[in-house]
Amino acid sequence: MSINVLFFARYAEVVGFDSLEMEGDFATVDAVRLALAADPEFAVLNETSLMCARNQELCNLDEPLQPGDEVAFFPPVTGG
Repeated sequence: MSINVLFFARYAEVVGFDSLEMEGDFATVDAVRLALAADPEFAVLNETSLMCARNQELCNLDEPLQPGDEVAFFPPVTGG
């Protein structure tokens, strides 16, 4: 399955780009995170405060995925 992965804010700065396409058998958002975080370049995705979204809706890491889904990772945001 093909998944589009987006990185926002500091995460995009750390990895050096804001999106990539991944191919694989990813059952959940966490499966995508774990596959990426195995590479030291993506170690930022191991942060406990990481937030994620599936198809532009906030979700938990255990959110199931379907082919063509969009997954986004971003740090917590604050407003003021």
